[in-house]
Amino acid sequence: MVVGVHRPTQLVIDRQALRENIHTAVTRLATGCELFMVVKANGYGHGATQVAQVAKDAGATGFCVAILDEALELRAAGFNEPILVLGVSDPADAPLMANQRISATVADQAWLTDAVAYLDLAKPAAPLQVHLGLDTGMGRIGFKTPATLQAAVAYLNQQATLNFEGIFTHFSTADSPDDTYFKQQVATWKQLTGALTQLPRYVHVSNSATSLWHAECNINVVRFGVAGYGLNPSGTAVKEPYPLQPALSLVSELVHVKQVAAGESVGYGATYTVSQSEWVGTVPIGYADGYERRLQGFHVLVNGQPCEIIGRICMDQLMVRLPTKYQRGTKVTLVGQDGDETISLQDVADYCGTIHYEIACGFTSRIPRVYRH
Repeated sequence: MVVGVHRPTQLVIDRQALRENIHTAVTRLATGCELFMVVKANGYGHGATQVAQVAKDAGATGFCVAILDEALELRAAGFNEPILVLGVSDPADAPLMANQRISATVADQAWLTDAVAYLDLAKPAAPLQVHLGLDTGMGRIGFKTPATLQAAVAYLNQQATLNFEGIFTHFSTADSPDDTYFKQQVATWKQLTGALTQLPRYVHVSNSATSLWHAECNINVVRFGVAGYGLNPSGTAVKEPYPLQPALSLVSELVHVKQVAAGESVGYGATYTVSQSEWVGTVPIGYADGYERRLQGFHVLVNGQPCEIIGRICMDQLMVRLPTKYQRGTKVTLVGQDGDETISLQDVADYCGTIHYEIACGFTSRIPRVYRH
């Protein structure tokens, strides 16, 4: 998709906010525990390679991504740190991962068997680094019983083309005020790992939520994700233990201002009809940019003033009701602070009935990312 550099709509990413979020997390870790920054989904919409560089400068020693292509992007950008692909990759790509020193998540022994066949044919220069995923209650991927885990480890340790580098799980309710299910997952984790006579170099269970509210579970790696971007993993369910600084703002400008007479309608479907003469401004952003169509009736900040979005949001534009006539080029803030008013990603997510992760990841590449500080 083309990047829209010739319009005023931008995602502004505050490097200093990222840096402080990540550095604070690093300073809270016990001696011997490392922070791997999660930069999947284009760094949660913030820009993967740019976030990776800030994270490295702030003390991160490795990275986590979701798919192999994201790991290859980091390698192509010159990052030599450990990279773990958290999703299940194609076993046929095992030689590529080995040669690029990209660690693979393995969820069953059949994957290992298939990967070994490809590795034996390709003869990569180094073994494939493997992290075994354990399903302790997430129900997504991973080994579920001590017997299958033990068998996989035994097979893995017999293969010259494989190296048992890590073992991990993912907690599904670490961001919940109710820790009942979390404790069940911890117990299952201990049961599974207790069946092994020796653990690998990297042993990790902590995502952002676990590191914030269950730091006693940190082992020797924390997979630091959404909190690094200044967002509370729980939304508003649990108060964060220290201030997080949101790093993303979304800004634009008024490109057209007009007076609409009483009885006239605005937008597709004529869903908004003016009851009395109003000033209406047009903003060049729409659902093709990831600004959700369901945000009709929400608001933006124009010159620091909350202004309602009227009519349906179009693919490329939206309209807002203005309190008075503003000049074309007046600043519009869709996410962020303007004067005494703030619109957070959480505010947008609440209106949409979703989570801020989805909103941040939904902004398309047509919106340029601009980095400051």
